[in-house]
Amino acid sequence: MLTKSEEQIVELLWNFDEPLTSSEIIRNSVDKTWKDSYVHLLINSLMEKGMIEVAGFKKATKNYARTFKPTMSREEYLVLSLTKSKNYNKAQLPKFFKAFIAETEDPQLLDELEEIIKKRRAEL
Repeated sequence: MLTKSEEQIVELLWNFDEPLTSSEIIRNSVDKTWKDSYVHLLINSLMEKGMIEVAGFKKATKNYARTFKPTMSREEYLVLSLTKSKNYNKAQLPKFFKAFIAETEDPQLLDELEEIIKKRRAEL
């Protein structure tokens, strides 16, 4: 799906409440593994993959710069990564959820999951 460098940019965008310009992405990427000059290639690649989109424009010095935002949430990306994996098998979903629930010690979280399942079942 995404390279490590692309994931770093998308993670940054998920962590900000507003769209960022390429300069802001560079400035706020503290542990980046890519060179500053590579940011435009990474942004174009992320746009081609449908992970980010142009959100608008922002005045930067004397010019205007495009701003970018993610097209999906972190959770939606995790689900997409799982379902696009070559090892994904829909029949294993109950085992996956069973393992997840076994690790959960918060009764409120279990109640919330139960409500989500009830709501989804009603939609079907």
